[in-house]
Amino acid sequence: MSRFSLDGSRAFVTGANTGIGQAIAVDLARHGCHVIAVGRSAMDATLAAVRQAGGRADPLRADLATAAGAQDAFAAALTRFGPIDTLVNNAGIIRRADSIELTETDWDAVMDINLKTVFFLSQAFARARFAAGTGGSIVNIASLLSFQGGIRVAAYAASKSGIAGLTRTLSNEWSTMGITVNAVAPGYVVTANTEALRADPSRSRAILERIPIGRWAIPEDIAGAVTFLASPAARYVTGITLPVDGGWLGR
Repeated sequence: MSRFSLDGSRAFVTGANTGIGQAIAVDLARHGCHVIAVGRSAMDATLAAVRQAGGRADPLRADLATAAGAQDAFAAALTRFGPIDTLVNNAGIIRRADSIELTETDWDAVMDINLKTVFFLSQAFARARFAAGTGGSIVNIASLLSFQGGIRVAAYAASKSGIAGLTRTLSNEWSTMGITVNAVAPGYVVTANTEALRADPSRSRAILERIPIGRWAIPEDIAGAVTFLASPAARYVTGITLPVDGGWLGR
């Protein structure tokens, strides 16, 4: 069997209804993983894409805006589907505003989904794996703003910087128990979250000029890195935040 095969494994993927999360779900399934596609919206498009790729996925509706809602969803997945080998913390939101204008409501909404939920889902996953006496993998979705400050996205940048730190901490604590914890940091990707940037001609041009590969990423560009980190091929990789940015940070 290929060291990149995920045959017989099961993954819990949040925010799997569209964009990067959908691409991750499809790619994991293509490599043999049974995907539990989690989110508050319908998963019809994701399920259809997984079937077309020859894989298996099941939808699970969940409110990821609260830690309790996320934990309840994970518990429901364990009961319905059985042990989960990989947790992909992809769900996230962004609120754009000048920092002097950013509201507490928007700050809390971003932090709750992008960081708080990630921690408590990871905790629930680790507790289940420890109880079973088995290892596993956690892959968090970070951002270029885990390394940089960004503009008009204070809460988002803070949350994604927090993801990088949380990834290292959980790796330090849990790798000895067989759970690898890593993050993937996408560059500028064609998704709903970047629509405002792509609609701004000057910002879009400035971004594109800095990317050595010469184009924006598509979600599938990010998915391969997640699949690698979830696979046996990455069993000695832990505690990293891997940029997938077309060379942006090297510029």
